[in-house]
Amino acid sequence: MEQKILPASGNMKEFENFLKSPYEIGVYLDMHIAQLKNISLMANQHNKKMIYHVDLIHGIKNDEYATEYICQEFKPYGLISTKSSVIQKAKQKGVIAVQRIFLIDSHALEKSYKLIEKTQPDFIEVLPGAMPKMITEVKERVKTPILAGGLIRTSEDVYAALEAGASGITTSKKELWNLFAK
Repeated sequence: MEQKILPASGNMKEFENFLKSPYEIGVYLDMHIAQLKNISLMANQHNKKMIYHVDLIHGIKNDEYATEYICQEFKPYGLISTKSSVIQKAKQKGVIAVQRIFLIDSHALEKSYKLIEKTQPDFIEVLPGAMPKMITEVKERVKTPILAGGLIRTSEDVYAALEAGASGITTSKKELWNLFAK
């Protein structure tokens, strides 16, 4: 993935800003299932590739059946989830699979490593992404491209995460979208 900033939208206003942006790939974080069709149509009309966070689509369970439905009906570019069943089904359907992990403590990190080994996602989204030292550690351990998200607030945070080994940054901060736009 060549795009270093992946604009993340949590509402329609943010999504509309993304549609006007030069970015090709975007993330939609928090929506109701009834919005998915419209969001998908709007993205297609603007030649945008969407990554949907399955765990944050209200009104549908975040499991392999919902994943199959989303893949068949809306043909997303990618899906993000903390659930191994979602990651495995996304991969099976030929959709970019992003395993989200939280850097809470050493125990949670070890569990995440085991999960990643099992699911073999295309990308890992590490939260919070404003922890460059941990991004480096995770990258060395799993050899999977990393997206850094969460608590990245400044251009310095973006540069630090990329320098630490992140392939890209997921952010809802429009100031960062604008700053790094081509």
